Amino acid sequence: MTAEHGRGGGDGVHRRLFRITPAELSAGTGQTSGMLRVAAISGASVGSDRLWMGQTHVAPGVDSGNHHHGESETGIYVVSGTPEFVFLDEDGETPTEVRLRTAPGDYVYVPPWVPHREENPDPENEAVVVIARTTQEAIVVNVPDLRRRPRQAP
Repeated sequence: MTAEHGRGGGDGVHRRLFRITPAELSAGTGQTSGMLRVAAISGASVGSDRLWMGQTHVAPGVDSGNHHHGESETGIYVVSGTPEFVFLDEDGETPTEVRLRTAPGDYVYVPPWVPHREENPDPENEAVVVIARTTQEAIVVNVPDLRRRPRQAP
């Protein structure tokens, strides 16, 4: 990682910017079967306090396992491929599986505690997304299905 020097937000304190190259991305973060998460910005990489950013890669024709991200909100930007994001809508009388089909340039918001999975229906091309989380580390809780569960006490 390369430190670029700059000035902070008007408080007179010298701060640095960090450049993270693709070669510096780390797979040393929470993982779910069927996908690869790599961290770019985290407490471990740059000392961030409240932000985690990275990428997720899903191979052609592969589905991830079901998971949620605890208290973290997640913003997703689709870089390449046509990933589908699947969750269970439990608001009605009968739970219904919902599938969000996406394309490059789309954004997806995942609220805290909502179980979901990523699927890549394309038999030839990898799906790549950039993810940002409101917690400093990537919380990953793998679950057996898409049903919502009560929040766990810390």
